[in-house]
Amino acid sequence: MKRVILVLLALAFGLLLPSAIYTVDETEQVILTQFGRPIGSAVTEPGLHLKAPFIHMVHRFDKRWLEFDGEANEIPTRDKKYIWVDTYARWRISDPLRFFEAVRDERGGQSRLDDIVDGQTRNAVASYDLIELVRSSNRDFEISEELEGIGAAEAMAEIENGREAIAQEVLRKSAEITPQFGVELVDARFKRINYVESVQEKVFERMISERQRIAERSRSEGQGRAAEIRGQKERDVLAATSAAYKTAEELKGEADAKATSIYAAAYGKDTSFYQFQRALETLSEGLDDETWMILSTDSELLRFLKSPEGR
Repeated sequence: MKRVILVLLALAFGLLLPSAIYTVDETEQVILTQFGRPIGSAVTEPGLHLKAPFIHMVHRFDKRWLEFDGEANEIPTRDKKYIWVDTYARWRISDPLRFFEAVRDERGGQSRLDDIVDGQTRNAVASYDLIELVRSSNRDFEISEELEGIGAAEAMAEIENGREAIAQEVLRKSAEITPQFGVELVDARFKRINYVESVQEKVFERMISERQRIAERSRSEGQGRAAEIRGQKERDVLAATSAAYKTAEELKGEADAKATSIYAAAYGKDTSFYQFQRALETLSEGLDDETWMILSTDSELLRFLKSPEGR
């Protein structure tokens, strides 16, 4: 009988032990509840811990810093510029008991953070001009030709706070609210700021128009430069042609002079032969099959025709 009782007790202990022991990881913190109500303080020490079996429920929460990535919201700035603002933050559960009582779980915490951070972001954005949210300092920068055409004056406006200071303002005001939910907020930033679609289209149209203006001016300058190069090329070609023609004429004149000198030297050795040759050339060039020539008896040509020696 005693053995049966011992066996039953052993079985009961074996069944109850798993539900009476729970472990806490180094990255966790635990709240125990009894019939839905928290009991005791948060368990933060890692290791094995005891609880009442089947009565106490274990609720685990992360100790580490958690990421909050908010949804982009359309917000008007003080100067009535509608923009999309996307924020992110880093937070952790600093008081698990209060966190459990206020929001129950991490999903509830993310939702509450979204309300807090989004609300403070709206307040901050609506209190400043767009340039304050875009620029972080008053550093000098070069105004490009494209920027000069689409808003250089606005881009060069002096800022008093800047993007980083506004983000710190959102963090400070949000961090004043989150402790009542057991949450510590350590960082909040603007992940992205952009115009709404309707404003983006207008900005892009201005950018396209400015680019087209610059492109048209560049084309005009290129065409002018091309015309200048073509004109210079034509002048160079004309100058080269003139110089070549002058050189050719000079060479031709020198050659003619040299040929004339050679002819004169050759013909000067025998004047009779020269007269005879010139007479033959004249007859050859002036007579054909249908040409008649009447010569007098004292003609020089007749003299050479009558006697090759010209006698």
